[in-house]
Amino acid sequence: MKALIFDMDGLMIDSESLYFETEREIAKKFDKIVDERVLWRMMGRKPIESMRIFVSELKLPLSADKALEMRTEIMREKMIKNLRSMPGLKHILNSFYGKLKLAVSTGAQREFLEIAIDKLGIRNMFDVLQASDEIVNGKPDPEIFLVTCRKLGLSPEICCVLEDSENGVIAGKRAGCYVIAVPSRYSQGQSFSLADFIASDLYQAERHIMRIIKKRNLKKRFQKDEEILKK
Repeated sequence: MKALIFDMDGLMIDSESLYFETEREIAKKFDKIVDERVLWRMMGRKPIESMRIFVSELKLPLSADKALEMRTEIMREKMIKNLRSMPGLKHILNSFYGKLKLAVSTGAQREFLEIAIDKLGIRNMFDVLQASDEIVNGKPDPEIFLVTCRKLGLSPEICCVLEDSENGVIAGKRAGCYVIAVPSRYSQGQSFSLADFIASDLYQAERHIMRIIKKRNLKKRFQKDEEILKK
């Protein structure tokens, strides 16, 4: 394992609550109520893809582009005022900073990625910052993780993805990465059966990664000892 690739919304920052609030506010403007299962389907996807689902399911009298403009305006204000990191974020970053390469691969647009990392003061910790508006296909397509691995200069097999959504887990596995799911309270009802490990929070994810690294280091030592004995 040479790199950790973090999703952002719901994994690094407590933003899913803000998205859910915002999408319900938009629905209310049109006298609609949005089902939580629709919001689950939207999680992890490119913004425009999420809003296509939103507009279609609620049968709203506006385009997905216009709905996205409305969501972006409301979310921008909420993120600037109410952004908080998820429990354990600083802990896991401090544990692996300087030891593994670190990256962010988010379904959010670049603007929100920039707001988040600067508000949390963690920009210098990452080798790659990948937003969804710089790729063609959003999660569950693996493109964003394949692009991130390429920018890191590493093959997906030695990269670990941390995700909180089913779409993100599917994308990470399709890319060929080791995937740790860290469900938030907004994604608990989703399926994480494809994940290599399911952690209750980022603290448990950090401990699991530490165990993997220790096991692999021990394996390397045994292999070296065997080679020496053979000689």
